[in-house]
Amino acid sequence: MEDISRGVRSFTVGTAISRVMGLVREMVIAHLFGAGFAVDAYNVAFRIPNLLRDLFAETSLSAAFVPVLTEEKSKSREAQNRLASNVLNVLFVVAGGVSLAGLLLAPVLARVIAFGFGKVPGKIDLTTQLTAILFPFLLFVSLAAWAMSYLNTEKSFFVPSAAPAVFNLFSILFPVLAFGWYAARGKNPIFGLTVGVLVGGLMQFLVQAPSVWRKGFRWRPVLSFRDPGFRRVMALFVPVAIGLAGTRINVLVNTILVTPLAQGSVSWLSYAFRIMHLPLGLFGIAVGTVALPSLSKLVLENDVAAVRSTLSDSMKMVLFLTIPTSALIACLAIPVTRAVYERGHFTAADTAATAAALVLYIVGIPFASALRNVAAVFYAYKDARTPMYASFASIALNIVLNVSLMWVIGYLAFPLSTTLAAILNVAILYALLPRKIGAMGPGPLAGYAGKLAVASVAGGGAAWLLNRSVAAELGASLPATLASLVVAGLAGLGVFFAVSRLLGLSETRDYLRRFLRK
Repeated sequence: MEDISRGVRSFTVGTAISRVMGLVREMVIAHLFGAGFAVDAYNVAFRIPNLLRDLFAETSLSAAFVPVLTEEKSKSREAQNRLASNVLNVLFVVAGGVSLAGLLLAPVLARVIAFGFGKVPGKIDLTTQLTAILFPFLLFVSLAAWAMSYLNTEKSFFVPSAAPAVFNLFSILFPVLAFGWYAARGKNPIFGLTVGVLVGGLMQFLVQAPSVWRKGFRWRPVLSFRDPGFRRVMALFVPVAIGLAGTRINVLVNTILVTPLAQGSVSWLSYAFRIMHLPLGLFGIAVGTVALPSLSKLVLENDVAAVRSTLSDSMKMVLFLTIPTSALIACLAIPVTRAVYERGHFTAADTAATAAALVLYIVGIPFASALRNVAAVFYAYKDARTPMYASFASIALNIVLNVSLMWVIGYLAFPLSTTLAAILNVAILYALLPRKIGAMGPGPLAGYAGKLAVASVAGGGAAWLLNRSVAAELGASLPATLASLVVAGLAGLGVFFAVSRLLGLSETRDYLRRFLRK
């Protein structure tokens, strides 16, 4: 079994920096623009290149590129560099072409996706302008995802996980510094945010470039679609991309469905999603990302027993990291949302609406995190079709639930369906795992997860009660909210570890020690 705890720690530290900066960015946006006209338009405009980012980069690129690059690395450095250069060059051409096409087609795309904005004068026009400006982001973030995949193959996780912090930094500075400039000229200051996003996307790639060079990459002027290594990447990439395309089409459909609902619905969901992504990125994505190159190496060595034990270890680790965290955030959803967003144009009503969505999103974190790890096994075996089919099933459930519930519970239908779809997706893949690595009885893992859930609910409940008591004494100001969150959160963690020991969960102490040790 490969011990992935060191890599998880490096990835988590880097991601923590990025996610905290991301929350600061969302705080700035909430303060400057609130939840409504401009932010709704920005979120829908950004959704389009963001969907394509997930299709061309990040999960799809990593799942296809890392296993094949690991194989080429075992042959020679030259073979590794040739494949890496070919993928980089193809990405530049394809993502660049799509970015240009999206810029030209922005009026059509915005009117189709944001049709529900038509009842608000000027909202579709603003969405169109923002869409045109934001589309080149796809090219920059695709290059950044290539660099991240290359470094992950080299077991380097800190720099690529921290690189988004640079993106967030520029996304913070530009809207703050340019707000007055745009307002003085009669233009919507939201344009400053879009410029910051573009510059930040480019810097996210450039900040990784020196590390890529130090790890031995040397660019080659090769652009071949017939290269055997490239074909193996595409054999994995296409099913992953199709699966993600279905997922992104689902997100697109959700966006279209949300736009006719109450103004602010798009913003509330986006703000809740940003908070939810903190534990998902810190722990769920971290473990899955670090596990993939290790699993790919073990599969290459045909060590099925080690694959099985590494997966079991990574699953237990990710549940240990996400279940108590999710319980704490769910029980403290309102003060967490208030502390992050409630100032400037972001009102108490926005806090309540965002917190309600956050609770429904956060319940799905352990399942979404487990999904990353189970899917990594299939990708390591160069099987991208099975995760694709499981993704289609979850997409179908997601759409049916959204259409059925959106007129009953409004925007809350969307985070609820997201969580239920994640549960279905991971259940399907886990049931199919024996085809790859033999029997992995669900009993021990289910018992472990059940005890973790009991301890986490106890910790979350204690945190909720203590937060109410402290908040009643200190009030709802930002310093008071932060103080009550710190006190309640630490107390909740203390109760969680105490109950864990009572339930005989020795793994919690073991994982905490492994995660913290140097």
